[in-house]
Amino acid sequence: KLDLDRRFGLIDDQMRLAVRTGGADSYVAMEDRKLDLDARIEQGVRSGQLTAGEAEALRDDFNDIARVEASYRVDGLSAAERADLNRRFDDLSAEIRMARTDGDRVYGWNRY
Repeated sequence: KLDLDRRFGLIDDQMRLAVRTGGADSYVAMEDRKLDLDARIEQGVRSGQLTAGEAEALRDDFNDIARVEASYRVDGLSAAERADLNRRFDDLSAEIRMARTDGDRVYGWNRY
């Protein structure tokens, strides 16, 4: 429930900001990326590919990007800021992929 509340709050804040700054089209594409990355983290946890610590670190990185995006959108999202966010999303995507395949598996009673 807390995770859903966190996601809903983040999406709600970002939708308000996008409407206020007139960036709804670019917002949709960015939001799709964020939802995809968050889903990959969740799937990794459920499948045992990510440890709790890995998932927490990835979510912290995800939240850092969301904060940067919110600060960029205050005065409108420039092309350079959009490129920076895309680079950050690409980096996080690579981190998720690496964490899910690094062999730090947790099964059964060893799961923390």
